[in-house]
Amino acid sequence: MRALGLATILLTAGLATGCGERADAQTTAESAAEGAPYVLKGTQVWSVPDPVSGRDYEVFVSLPASYEAEPNRRYPVLYVTDADYAFPIIRQIARRVNLDGPVIEEFILVGLSYAVGEGGMSSRTRDYTPVRINDRTGGGVAYQAYLKTQALPFIEDRFRADPARRILLGHSYGGLLGAQILFSEPELFDGYILGSPSFWFGDHAMMQTEADYARAHTDLPARVHMYIGEYEFPGSGRLNTRYDMVGDNARFEERLRSRDYRSLTLTSEVLNDEDHLTVAPRGFTRALMAVLPAKP
Repeated sequence: MRALGLATILLTAGLATGCGERADAQTTAESAAEGAPYVLKGTQVWSVPDPVSGRDYEVFVSLPASYEAEPNRRYPVLYVTDADYAFPIIRQIARRVNLDGPVIEEFILVGLSYAVGEGGMSSRTRDYTPVRINDRTGGGVAYQAYLKTQALPFIEDRFRADPARRILLGHSYGGLLGAQILFSEPELFDGYILGSPSFWFGDHAMMQTEADYARAHTDLPARVHMYIGEYEFPGSGRLNTRYDMVGDNARFEERLRSRDYRSLTLTSEVLNDEDHLTVAPRGFTRALMAVLPAKP
């Protein structure tokens, strides 16, 4: 198993074990040598290349606690973009929130990592953006095809995943990718979590995509949850930004509600005292509770 050697893992695992959870780190002499990288026990890393682009991608997988004990059960799957950051955080959030009883339904967690050998920024800038504005952007359609033809079938062939309950969580550019899929193949996922989505990209190209979809369709069969930090606008005094992402989020929500799509479920939250960099862990928690609530 490949090590996920991230500072984030150290932080989240440390917080969890400090509150009585079983440690995930391999610390015994039998499992790890002194000074070896931290390994997130119970996770898997699989290579799932893209035959079209020739790029190599990996998926990170974490199975729910009951997976082995309930061999006839199928689980919803949460696919998360920016896996290098989001995967360990979401895994620990789901475990921690359920410590005193089920709050979030058990799910298979799949992290969608960056192209092997590329920096995260270059990989995500290409793969998560819907239109080409320079030679580093606009690969979202191709990446969507990779998800549909390679990543999703790989998971559903290998694990007891429920194909009717796929959920995509993306933050920033990842939220933009989620919106792109929502308006091109809404049935690809059952649920969409659009976290601090970068609707400003390409001169607000996604707003035009939404309008085009509305002209051609009378329904949008999806569950959508959106979150944004209250300080994600210029002049907020926190994390200087050129874009009014709070306003964009509100306009996008208003547009969707105005369409009166019969099959659309939409929730949206503005999270106080958060900016674009601080909002993700709290946004993840709120989104999981909204989209995957534990069954009574």
